[in-house]
Amino acid sequence: MSEMMQAVEITAAGGPEVLQPTARPRPVPRAGEVVIRLAYAGVNRPDALQRAGMYAPPPTASDLPGLEGAGEIVAVGEGVSDRAPGDQVCALLPGGGYAEYVATPAAHCLAVPQGLDLKQAACLPETFFTVWSNVFERGGLKGGERFLVHGGSSGIGTTAIQLASAFGARVFATAGSAEKCATCARLGAERAINYRDEDFVEVLRAEGGADLILDMVGGDYLPRNVKALADEGRLVQIAFLQGPKVELNFAQVMVRRLTITGSTLRPQGDLAKARVAESLRARVWPLLAAGRVAPVMDSEFPLSQAAAAHERMESSRHIGKIVLKIA
Repeated sequence: MSEMMQAVEITAAGGPEVLQPTARPRPVPRAGEVVIRLAYAGVNRPDALQRAGMYAPPPTASDLPGLEGAGEIVAVGEGVSDRAPGDQVCALLPGGGYAEYVATPAAHCLAVPQGLDLKQAACLPETFFTVWSNVFERGGLKGGERFLVHGGSSGIGTTAIQLASAFGARVFATAGSAEKCATCARLGAERAINYRDEDFVEVLRAEGGADLILDMVGGDYLPRNVKALADEGRLVQIAFLQGPKVELNFAQVMVRRLTITGSTLRPQGDLAKARVAESLRARVWPLLAAGRVAPVMDSEFPLSQAAAAHERMESSRHIGKIVLKIA
C-alpha cells in the first residue's frame, strides 16, 4: 500500500482557485487517535475562511482543510480500545478532511447512524456538534421556547431547525428565497421569514420575542437580534458573515436581562469535543436512526473539484450540505 495519498491543499490565501490537488504522506495515528480512509468529506464555511487566510488551523492540526468526514477506520493509535480497523464512522476532524486518509481523536468518532449511508454521515459532525453545543448546551433551549435561527437553509440552519423542533421548541427561521423558506417550513419551522421581504424583528416581537437566537450573520444583525429577543432571552453567536464589529446600546441588555454569548468549535480542546460527541451519541443519534432528523443534502463534487464546491457554497445558492466524494 502506498505511503502517499491524494489530497487538496491551500496553495495561498485567496479564492476557491487556490485549492489544488497534491500528494501528501498518509497520516499515522498518535496515541488516542484513529486513521480513517474517507469516503466523503463535508464542506463548511470554516474551510472557506481558512482558504481565505482568516481562520488558521490549531498548531497541531493538519494544514489541509476539512473538518468532518465519514469512512472506514484503517489504523488505531496507542490506547484506543473502543475502535478497530473496519469500523465505519463519521468524525469531527481537527483538519485534513480534503484527503484520502485523515487522523483524528478516536473520541471524536461516532458510528454511522442506522439507516444512513457514508455520504449522509459525512454531513453530520461539524453541524451537529456546533448546533448541539451552542443551541442546547450553551443556549439552554427547552421545549416550548421560541427559537430563531438565521440562515435556516444552511447546513447549520437545517440541523438547528430539525433538532429544536424534535425537542419541542417553537422554531422560526430566516432565509433569502421562497424556495429556502419552504425548506425551512418542511423541516419544522412554524414560521419561515424571507429576510428580503420581511423584518424578522417585527415577526418575533409580535410572537412575544425569541427566547433564543442562533446567529451566524453578525454585523447589523446584532442590534436587531437584541430587539427581537424576549426579556431574559439569549443570543448565541457562532460566526460573523457580515463582520464582528458593530455599535450596540447595552442598556437594553441590562434592563431586559439579556444574555449574549458565543463560541467557535475548532479551537476547543479534545476533551470538550469528546463530551459533545457523547451527548450526541446518547441524545441525537437515536433521532437519526429513527428517521426523525436527517441531513439535508445539496450537492456532491469529486475531491479534485473542491474549488467548485467552494464556489457553490459561497454563492449561497445551496440548500443544506455540500460534500466531496473522496473514494
